Amino acid sequence: MTVTTKDTTKGKIPVSVLIPAKNEESNLPACLESLAPAAEIFVVDSQSEDRSIEIAQNYGAEVVQFYFKGGWPKKKNWSLDNLSFNYDWVLIVDCDERITPELWEEIATAIENPQYNGYYLNRKVFFLGKWIRYGGKYPDWNLRLFKHKSGRYENLNTEDIPNTGDNEVHEHVVLQGEVGYLNNDMLHIDFRDIYHWLARHNRYSNWEARVYYNLITGQGEQGTIGADLFGDAVQRKRFLKKIWVRLPFKPLLRFILFYFIRLGFLDGTPGYIYARLLSQYEYQIGVKLYELRQFGGQLNVPQNNTPNSPSQKSIEEQAQLANR
Repeated sequence: MTVTTKDTTKGKIPVSVLIPAKNEESNLPACLESLAPAAEIFVVDSQSEDRSIEIAQNYGAEVVQFYFKGGWPKKKNWSLDNLSFNYDWVLIVDCDERITPELWEEIATAIENPQYNGYYLNRKVFFLGKWIRYGGKYPDWNLRLFKHKSGRYENLNTEDIPNTGDNEVHEHVVLQGEVGYLNNDMLHIDFRDIYHWLARHNRYSNWEARVYYNLITGQGEQGTIGADLFGDAVQRKRFLKKIWVRLPFKPLLRFILFYFIRLGFLDGTPGYIYARLLSQYEYQIGVKLYELRQFGGQLNVPQNNTPNSPSQKSIEEQAQLANR
C-alpha cells in the first residue's frame, strides 16, 4: 500500500531512502543514524567485502544486492525500477552524506505540497574537516527528493567506458512535473582518507572524459536534463560545461577559478589543497580525453591493437637486447 501522509503509528516520515553502497563501513553508521526519521531505508550493495551489510542490517535497513553486468542501467536507476517502495517519495543519499534534523522537518512538510513532484537539496561539502564554502562548491544543488514514479537518472552515454564503477557518477534526475528547492542543507562528510578521494576521482575522470568527448563530438541530449543558460541551476551548469570543454589550459584555469576568482583561498589550507587536487583532476580528464580522441572514443586500448604500434614480438626483442 502506498502511503502519502505521515505514518502516525510509527512516528516516521513517509519517505523511502535509497543508499547505494560498496565497502562503506566507515561512513555508513553516521549516515544511517541521520536517517532515523525515515519510514523505510534500502541499502543497495555491490557485494561489499567489509562490514557494510552487517552495519546496515543493525540499523534496520533492508539490504539488496545489485550485480552489475556492464551497460545501462546502473545502480540508482536499477533500484528505482526494481525496489518495492512502500511510499511515493524517495530520498537518494550517498554513504558520505547526512540529513540534518532541520532538513527532515522541512522534508516532512514539503512532501505534503501537491504542487511539486521533486525537490533540489543543497549540499555542504566538508574536506579535511572543513566546510568548503568558497571556490564554487556552495551552493551545490542536487535533485535528491522526488516521487519515484516520476523520475529517472539521465543516460549520458558513458556506460561503454571501463573503470567508472557500477553507480551513476554525476548524472542528474529527469523529472516529470514541477521541482522546488529546500532551504536546509544536507552534509557531505567523507570519513575516509585522501587515498580514497584520489581513487574515486580516478574513476570519475574516466566518466568525465567521456562526457567531454560526447560534448565535443556533438552527441545528442535526448533523455538528459539538457543545457540551458536560462534554465535551473543544474541546466545552467551543463550549458557552461559545453563552453568549458573547448577552453585551453583547463587545469590552470580550474585552479585560478576555484582559488582566486571564487575565493577558495578563504577556506585556508584545506581550500588550497582542494584547489590543487581539482586542478590535477582536470589534468587527468584532459589526458583521458586525448586518449579517447586518439583511439576513436575508447580508453585502455590494447597495445597490439593500436595503429602504428610495435608488435608484441618486437617489444620482446627490444627487451632482450636491453638485457644483453
